[in-house]
Amino acid sequence: MDLTPLGLVAAPLAAGVPGQRAQASSGQLLTACRLAWENDGRLVAMWGTDERYRQRGFGLRVVVEDREGLTLLEHTLPDDRARYPDVTPIFPAANRMQRATFDLLGIAAEADDTRPWLWAESHATREFPLRRDYTVSEPQASRQDEYEFVRVDGEGVHEIAVGPVHAGIIEPGHFRFQVVGEKVLRLEERLGYTHKGVEKRFASCSIDEGEKLAGRICGDSTVAYAWAYAQAVESAAGVLPPVRARWLRALCLERERLANHLGDLGAIGNDAGFAFGLAQFSRLREDVLRANATAFGHRLLMDVVVPGGVAQDLAFEHVHAMHDEAGRIARQVRRIREIYDEHAGVQDRFRGAGRASPELARTMGLVGLAGRASGEAHDLRCEYPCSPYDLLDVRMAVQSAGDVWARVAVRFDEALESARLLGIITTALLDPATMSPVQCALPSRTSANVAIGYVEGWRGPVMMALELDDDWTIRRCRPQDPSWCNWPVIEHAVIGNIVADFPLINKSFNLAYSGQDL
Repeated sequence: MDLTPLGLVAAPLAAGVPGQRAQASSGQLLTACRLAWENDGRLVAMWGTDERYRQRGFGLRVVVEDREGLTLLEHTLPDDRARYPDVTPIFPAANRMQRATFDLLGIAAEADDTRPWLWAESHATREFPLRRDYTVSEPQASRQDEYEFVRVDGEGVHEIAVGPVHAGIIEPGHFRFQVVGEKVLRLEERLGYTHKGVEKRFASCSIDEGEKLAGRICGDSTVAYAWAYAQAVESAAGVLPPVRARWLRALCLERERLANHLGDLGAIGNDAGFAFGLAQFSRLREDVLRANATAFGHRLLMDVVVPGGVAQDLAFEHVHAMHDEAGRIARQVRRIREIYDEHAGVQDRFRGAGRASPELARTMGLVGLAGRASGEAHDLRCEYPCSPYDLLDVRMAVQSAGDVWARVAVRFDEALESARLLGIITTALLDPATMSPVQCALPSRTSANVAIGYVEGWRGPVMMALELDDDWTIRRCRPQDPSWCNWPVIEHAVIGNIVADFPLINKSFNLAYSGQDL
């Protein structure tokens, strides 16, 4: 984004993609967001910081992405009575980010929707845990008796409440449907039940402790979060991991992508009444996870990616085994895909269900695999490839129908592409040219006070923003899951469908609860 017409002076932003940062007034903040939108951009993240210890009041951080990379806009509020501009009319996904920012820090937007976002039954809503002077108190009665869902009135309209506790082994989320008969007129989600205080915990972590916490934010994306965190630390340190470490990171990221796509393909098939698909894909996913445990000591690859590289090298016998496994899985995925495509019952459930049109996807800022299924052709591995992806020529999977079928098709394509990439990566790991240490040392101090890591996880782009002191003390860490942008889209995609199709539609997106309820 060219900030010159806005009167802003941009400074370099250490990030995994081209980036810049600038201080912005209220008017400049809104203008920059509009400019990003007009440049085919989208909102990536929004969060707040307590800077009163520096006599600077509170800070608002807004990250937008356009064709030129990332822009971090920094807006200062003198105290908690000041208000910042509502950017929801430009980026609808900002609504929940703004509400969560108030719940955690007590700074508010000039917005109409001021309902609390985070689950607040254990503490009064006027306690703001991300303030530096916050102290833990005894649980108090909530000031909010009932969440104010938006309701639809009219003859024959009734309401169905689902959750927050569900029958399956999934995290809690409340879904409130307004329906006529079986047809959905409106859906509104209520999340926040798994809020864990992750951002507050980061503020007391060392860099090494932060790495372990980053990998545990969202268990199905541990590699993506750990790599984004490591990328931010390495940007602040001005170091590049050794070549072998970079290949091993790509190996882990593609194995994480493959395992999750295999699991989802089986679960979506099961929601369509096709238990055969669940059995076959569960078997394949289990093979991948067991190989992970054998090679790295953890099924989900936790604590493998660390700042400066990876925690351990991979023995040659495991490299050979993973190479053979990738080809074997690809052959079986192709065969099962033929069965899915030829099964009339499965196709009847998939086609047209939960459609997010390309227009809706663009307006709402849909990202990741769900965005690519609705024509949003964005993948960091292709657009801003970090090493070794700049050598891999990743084939982006894109569909335009935006329904369950399209999201399944993207998963099939990406699973097969991950298997292909794993074949290339394992071949590279056997090449003497990649023989090197797997870690590099970090300097004792850093001159960068802000750094961002940005990695394409299996669900979509994962961002980690670090604000640091020069002795590596973490002042603030903001993780951002793609689910922040995608959850609101489900509320639109389900309209006009029957209630019984909601589990299938919801699973086809498979968004994170834990990744958002920080």
